[in-house]
Amino acid sequence: MIDTPTIDTGTFWLVTIALGIGTYLIRFSFLGLLGGRQLPDWLLVHLRYVGVAVLPALVTPMILWPAATAGQFDPLRMTAALIALLAGWRFGVIWTIVMGMGSLWALQYAFG
Repeated sequence: MIDTPTIDTGTFWLVTIALGIGTYLIRFSFLGLLGGRQLPDWLLVHLRYVGVAVLPALVTPMILWPAATAGQFDPLRMTAALIALLAGWRFGVIWTIVMGMGSLWALQYAFG
């Protein structure tokens, strides 16, 4: 049996409150300080690409080092990712998600 470390209640609440304050300040720095101002055009151009960069950054580790396979390469996930890439290139974001999830489930059903 694996002995898991525990954290005492005081430390847990200290960390929880500190993280809550930290995330509040990060959001406030954009919404509270910049919310009523017109941003420069050069910044708006760069902000357009934030969403495009975030989704691949979240998905790529799940494709290359999936936790479901203990970090081993999985050809089914790579195939589903390529199908999603092609769907996104042709049809847009919603179809990327639908085709990626659908093809992964179909491949897992077909090949176990």
